Amino acid sequence: MWLNLKGLMKSNLYIIFKFIGFLLAILMVSFAMQLHFASFYAHFKISILIESYIVNIVMAVGIFSLLIFLKEKHTPILGFVYMGGSLIKFAVFFAFFNPIFKKDGNIDALESLSFLVPYFICLFFETSHLIRLINK
Repeated sequence: MWLNLKGLMKSNLYIIFKFIGFLLAILMVSFAMQLHFASFYAHFKISILIESYIVNIVMAVGIFSLLIFLKEKHTPILGFVYMGGSLIKFAVFFAFFNPIFKKDGNIDALESLSFLVPYFICLFFETSHLIRLINK
């Protein structure tokens, strides 16, 4: 029993690290592109972009890891956990990022994209990796 659990943990950790590797590679390219476009706007704070990417990465990896570990014994509730994770992501946006964006009374496209681009990239990778894992 212990050896089987140990093998499962190694397998799950491998899946999680593989997910992190793919996610980081894509997000680094996306971050570089957004940073390049944001450099044309003097009013845009780069720190918001950095915080947005970090928060999205941490939440995506956390939710994905939770789903991987729940996959073996709690498969019927994976969809609910996934949707709950998406709800938490939006709650974090509205609690922390939205007030920062609204400080000047106007949310421009660059501010919106600073959260939405990493959010949708993480969402796509979470969804595609989970579909592959569930179908195995």
